[in-house]
Amino acid sequence: MEPTAVAFLVLGGAGVVVLVLALVLGDLDLGSADADGPFSLPAIAALLGGVGFGGAAVTALLPDLPRPVALSLALAGGLLVALPLAAGAVRLSAALRDMPTEPTPTRDRLLGAQGVVVSRVPAGGLGEVRLTVGGQQLKYHARSAVPLPAGTPVYVVDTPTETSVEVVSTAP
Repeated sequence: MEPTAVAFLVLGGAGVVVLVLALVLGDLDLGSADADGPFSLPAIAALLGGVGFGGAAVTALLPDLPRPVALSLALAGGLLVALPLAAGAVRLSAALRDMPTEPTPTRDRLLGAQGVVVSRVPAGGLGEVRLTVGGQQLKYHARSAVPLPAGTPVYVVDTPTETSVEVVSTAP
């Protein structure tokens, strides 16, 4: 195997190692320096891997040329592969980092939630309901002024504690 191709493959392997480090360790805290964007570990890994593996592919496709010419063409081909990869890594990590999430469910967020009785709720006693809150199905202790059999659709009207709700039936 040609030494130029081996050098590019080693560079691509270094990119894979940096990517594994980024997955295991996360981004490194570099003090006051901003390690986001083009200086994040995923972007550096994509750049190294793209230059390495792209350059190795170009050297495999080139005919016998003088070494400086072959090296220049391989480096140009590697950069042609690496720059879109690094830009994609920056965009993907920014999209994942800035992804909107639902806030933590609190007592106030339970008011008005709808659900279904999973364990019979006796009048004045405790039963269980499954509520849909923020797209998640959660189980809570439930009280009701009237008995509610399992399977009854309910609506939350009060939250006496963090783990219990007061419900009314929405069944016709």
